[in-house]
Amino acid sequence: MNNEVVIPGPAELRGSWYPARAPRAVAVLHGATAVPHRFYRHFAKWLATEQSVSCLTYDYRDFGASTKGHIRHATASLADWGIADQQAARDWVSVRSKGLPIWVIGHSLGGLMLARQTRTEEISHIIAVCSGPVHTCDHPWPHQALVRALWFGIGPMSMAALGYVPGRLSGLGSDLPGPVFRQLKHWCTTRGFDLSEPDLPQPRPTGLACPLRTVGVSDDASVPPPVVSRLAERYPFCPHEHVVLKPEIFGLEKVGHTAIFSRRNAAMWPTVIGANPSVPFGSG
Repeated sequence: MNNEVVIPGPAELRGSWYPARAPRAVAVLHGATAVPHRFYRHFAKWLATEQSVSCLTYDYRDFGASTKGHIRHATASLADWGIADQQAARDWVSVRSKGLPIWVIGHSLGGLMLARQTRTEEISHIIAVCSGPVHTCDHPWPHQALVRALWFGIGPMSMAALGYVPGRLSGLGSDLPGPVFRQLKHWCTTRGFDLSEPDLPQPRPTGLACPLRTVGVSDDASVPPPVVSRLAERYPFCPHEHVVLKPEIFGLEKVGHTAIFSRRNAAMWPTVIGANPSVPFGSG
């Protein structure tokens, strides 16, 4: 039911469009760092068929289906992904919204940089999943040891030898372009995350006043729930609801940072989007 699409913009992006038969809203799903858009296909299809929400998934420039050459030659930065590419994808959805509400579903990086984008007043609902300005010290041990090994050992050595960071070494999932890794390392080891970058477009939080739902997972060591809750500080004019999903409530053993969008964890999806308020959750 999906259609492969090309999204114009500062860089040509490729993705998939999942149209609902009688949509009540349209959504753009901004993915996490190093997670290909095809990973979200089951969730996007569920949105379209079960929730009547048409959904776009896509890959950022120099990554996944949007790659144009060897990754060692990639020039994309994390800011390119989080600002320009996310803007281009939302613009593509906006043109096709036909007056319907526009949802932004952001996974990790996907929920962080909306205030730096334009025309944010058109967004009707934000669902930020496992998303927050995480610092190395926010990770619990022993996960923090793995992260420090990536930032100060495996990552720099891979960059020196290959010009990029292979997914099989980083644990991030897929190969990561060099400039993306360098900026991600800088942000995650600097207080304030991207606020430490003075040359980026200035945040415009007043443009965002729609409902914001932040969703953490209790066993997520990459972006722990308290960090997810802090995301609301970036969108101070948005009415905010924070939920923490506990895998055991859904009959699941382990979910973590990325697998919440895996088909095997589909039992969590109605609660992710707020369609199942009867399911209990934590508030931490």
